[in-house]
Parts: sequence; C-alpha cells; structure tokens
Amino acid sequence: MALDTESFDLLLTTIQRFVRERLVPSENHLEEHDEVPPDIIEDMKAMGFFGLTVPEDFGGIGLSVSQEVLVNFELGRTATAFRSVFGTNIGIGSQGILMDGTPDQQAEFLPRVASGELIMSFALTEPDAGTDAASLKTSARLDGDHYVLNGSKRFITNAPRAGAFTLMARTGGPGAAGVSAFIVPAKLPGLTLGKPDRKMGQRGTQTCDVILENVRVPAVNIIGGVPGQGFKTAMKVLDRGRLNIAAVSCGMASRILDESTAYARDRKQFGKAIGEFQLIQAMLADSQAELLAGWSLVKDVALRFDGKPAHVSDPDVSMRVSCAKLFATEMLGRVADRGVQIHGGAGYINEYPVERFYRDARLLRLYEGTTQVQQLIIGRELLRQAA
Repeated sequence: MALDTESFDLLLTTIQRFVRERLVPSENHLEEHDEVPPDIIEDMKAMGFFGLTVPEDFGGIGLSVSQEVLVNFELGRTATAFRSVFGTNIGIGSQGILMDGTPDQQAEFLPRVASGELIMSFALTEPDAGTDAASLKTSARLDGDHYVLNGSKRFITNAPRAGAFTLMARTGGPGAAGVSAFIVPAKLPGLTLGKPDRKMGQRGTQTCDVILENVRVPAVNIIGGVPGQGFKTAMKVLDRGRLNIAAVSCGMASRILDESTAYARDRKQFGKAIGEFQLIQAMLADSQAELLAGWSLVKDVALRFDGKPAHVSDPDVSMRVSCAKLFATEMLGRVADRGVQIHGGAGYINEYPVERFYRDARLLRLYEGTTQVQQLIIGRELLRQAA
C-alpha cells in the first residue's frame, strides 16, 4: 500500500506549505487558548489528513509507512496538537481495524475514519496498567450476543473528540492471552469521560479518562471476531505508532535546530553574533549530527516495516522500531535542551518557540512505551536472536 511517487511528492509539498503558512502562524493562538481552531480542523479534513493511512478502497490516501514518516516529520515541525487532532485516526485508533478487523468492520468504520466524520481513539492504558499493559483490569463479560464492559482507561488521547474507541478489555484469564480488542462507540450508555487532563505541555491536545460502567458492546465488535487476540493487535498497532513518534521527534528537532541557528546568527554579544563562538557552534553541531543519525534510522526502519505483511508481527522489525523510538525521542530531548541553552534567558520565555517545544518534547519519551520499555524490547530480542 503506497501512493504513487508523483502524487506523494505533490501531497508532501502541500503539507509543507500548510505547516509553514497555516499551522506555524497559529501556534500562539493554540498556546493561549488551548485549542485547535475549528477552521483548521475543517481544512485538515478537506485535505485528507484524517485518511492518510487508510487504503484508497475505503476513501483514504493509502500511504506506506515510508511515506507516512516523511509526512510526520513535516508535521513535527509545528505544535504537536495539530497532528494530534487526526493522529489517532491515521494511527493507533484505526490501525487495529485495518490490520486485524473483519471485512465488515473495515467497511463499516474505515470510510468514516478517512473522511474525518468519525474520530477513533485508542484506549489501552489504565490507572494500574500502563507499562504493564498485559495486566489490564477492564473486564468484558459475555452476556448473550453482547459483552458487558466495566473499568476505566487513563490518559486517552482524543477521548473528548472520539466517536468510537479501539478499547482493550479482559475477556479471559490473566495475562496477554485474556485480552480482546473491541470497537466501542462513544455514545453507548454507561460510557462517560473524566475531566480534561492539565498537562505540562502539548496544549491543544485533548486527553482524559474513559469510564465504563456496564457498557453493553455487541460481540461482533471484537476486532477480528476472535476473543483473546487483543494484546497482539495492540502491539502491532503500537509498532507503527512508535515509529511515527520517532519521525515526529525528528521533525521537532529540525524545527528547534532551525530556530536555534537563526537566533545564534542574529543575537549579538561582545560585539558579534553568538553563533561565532565555538561553544555555541558545538551545541549546534551535536544537534545536527544526532538529528541526521536519528532520521536515517527512522527511514531505514520504515523501509523494513514496509517489507513485511501489515498483519504479521516481526520481532526483528519490532526491535528496530524500539531502537528508532528510543534514539529519536531521547535525541529530541537533548536537542530541545540545547535549544533553550543557546537562547539563554530568552529560551525560558514563551515568546520563543523553543520554550514550548522543550515542554512538548518531554512527553514523547513516555507515551506508547517509555524509553525503558524500548530498552527491554531491544535487549530481549537480542538475547532471543542469540539463542
């Protein structure tokens, strides 16, 4: 699944212009009002952003992973909240249906996902089950031709906007084998939302708890129609999501480096631009080298991802995805820190974009698997291969 080269080049050029001319000038509004302007959301729908990864057969654009990371690099060059509006639609919210859903489920949900009519959200994390996702407690009890769901989910991106959730619940015994993935419409009786989360950064993104009290979900809404496959579905979905977080991280690092280089060129101290001082040049050089290394890694892993069937889990590719997510997000943290340092006191003032990017960047080392989780995945796979 990929868009032809000529069409993709045109799309990427259009996205670059949209980021530069529409999104970057709206960053201050976003920061001040903690919301993405509705007219921008409508523009993104009209441009097909909500269906970037949905196949053309279902009304989407059908990007390959290699193409998707290039798009996410460009979207990373502005405030993350803009991408978050449709990020769950093209990523973790819908990919489970695309990878493992039945033909009926795909036909029912994917066209509405691609158009932006339906916002999908991904509900895995719980108050007591984040990193240890296999220990989730949300229960799903079979009652006739429905499952009755009880439990709560935490930090769920786009929950206030969502029309439906890809939601993991326990249909069987303990551990990963007892977890199933459900498509849960947001308007079902018994499903409520908690108060919006107030976060360190990423203003304009919407997250909150999702609470389920005797929510009756049709049994046909189990993704793939088979109970007990939900954890496998979630891990495949997270692989693609983690790679795109790595791409966004590289885009953010690129924007921070551009801002820092421009500031170093223009800011005068001791009678000359601070960029002429070697210690400033060293920070710029370290950021550039690490950015190029991270971006090369992301693109290489994306090619490997495209080389395997979408519905098949490849432990070696998963390990490389974790390498990309680990390196790129940690790299971004260092680039953001240097960006603030180069700006000096001005870097701590929200008049300059690096202050916001510094706060926004911190989350990327946490969600969809912390740095430490990625280290465990990499280490375990290396030991498995050695055996």
